[in-house]
Amino acid sequence: MKHILLIDDNTIDNYINKVIISKAKIAHLITTKNSGLEALAFLTTLHASGKSFPEIIFLDLQMPEMDGFQFLDQYTKFSEEAKKNSNIYMLTSSNNPEDVKKAGDCLSIKNFFNKPLSSELVAQI
Repeated sequence: MKHILLIDDNTIDNYINKVIISKAKIAHLITTKNSGLEALAFLTTLHASGKSFPEIIFLDLQMPEMDGFQFLDQYTKFSEEAKKNSNIYMLTSSNNPEDVKKAGDCLSIKNFFNKPLSSELVAQI
C-alpha cells in the first residue's frame, strides 16, 4: 500500500482520481493539493518532520501560479534521500508535443499520461 499525492488545480479531477485510486485499493493514503505551491508546502512539512514523501505523485501540467514544470524545478531542490522512493507521473490534458518532449527529458518524471486517469492506468503503474 502506498501514499499517493494528486496535484491538480481542478478539484473535480482530483475527486474523480481519488475515487479511481480508492477503488483500486492500492493506497493507504491519498492526499490532494490544488496547486504546485500547496504541494511544495506539503512536501516541505513532510521533509521537516522526517516523514517519507508519497510513493506516487500525479502532477498536472497546466496550473495557475505554478505549472507542473515549475513545481518540478522546486521539487529537485529536495534531498535525494527525501525523493528516493517517489515516482512522479505527469497527468495532464495537454497534448502539446513540446510538453511531451520536455517531460521526457525531465529525469524526475517517470512517465507522461493524458487525462483522464483510469483504473487500467492505475493497475499498470
